[in-house]
Amino acid sequence: MPRFAPRAEHLQIFRFGEFELDVDRTELRRAGRQVRLQPQPMKLLALLLRNPGRVVTRDDIRAELWSDGTYVDFDQAVNFAVKQVRDALGDSAERPVYLQTVPRRGYRFMAPVEALGDRDAPGEDGAREPGTTTVRLQKALWANIAELKVAERRQRRMTAITVGAAVIIVAAVVTLIVVFR
Repeated sequence: MPRFAPRAEHLQIFRFGEFELDVDRTELRRAGRQVRLQPQPMKLLALLLRNPGRVVTRDDIRAELWSDGTYVDFDQAVNFAVKQVRDALGDSAERPVYLQTVPRRGYRFMAPVEALGDRDAPGEDGAREPGTTTVRLQKALWANIAELKVAERRQRRMTAITVGAAVIIVAAVVTLIVVFR
């Protein structure tokens, strides 16, 4: 019995936060706009989305992304694919929102994921499945958390830029005072 969810033909679209991954079309979208992602990182993201909340080991990633006859530096290739996924999602290893590194084990996709079986969102006909409200609430909360973390990063970056500019101005003023004395 496989440890992880196998590739399923009926699961074509995954939604999480502001993102949507259409596996068949190999398209990642953020708020409706396409995000560029190379084929291997796209496969990695699909693997993680099929197994949200579970640790996906580096060996699992190797088995999914490369066939047995492939000769590459797997560690470097996995690191590169993970970095590409994080870049596409605007995530960071230090303060992850979506993709958590589990030291010496692998990676875990942390956000709630909605897997859709067809191109139309479920429940659009007005019918509700049990637990839909809870899933929607979780997704809304997660999207808010992700937005807050992004805003927090932006604020830290702006603070660093402001402090850097202030230091440069003070240094320039001190230099002018010393030079013109």
